[in-house]
Amino acid sequence: MKYILLIYGNEAEGAKRSQAQMGAMLKEYGVFTESIQHNGNYVAGERLQPSSTATTVRVREGKTLATDGPFAETKEHLGGFYLIEAKDLDDATAIAARIPSVRFGCVEVRPIHPM
Repeated sequence: MKYILLIYGNEAEGAKRSQAQMGAMLKEYGVFTESIQHNGNYVAGERLQPSSTATTVRVREGKTLATDGPFAETKEHLGGFYLIEAKDLDDATAIAARIPSVRFGCVEVRPIHPM
């Protein structure tokens, strides 16, 4: 079954990390990504640009409204995702627990609805 792992974190806290700390985190992400590719769990994954680059789109009464920024005011923002193949929720949760930034933020695990 496919699951999406939505990675949330506090961008302000992340900006306080030194270049060395960010380099170490990115290296951990590389190791993690290679491991799930090797195990056959990896389907896709991407790191997102900061939430300040987001545009939120709504259609109301036939009019398209686009606003700068994320949908909601929150301390934690969506920073990236992995789309994985896992045998069940327990397996997907165990994979999510290995994502490096889960130590600083959270990962939402959600099953994909088959089309």
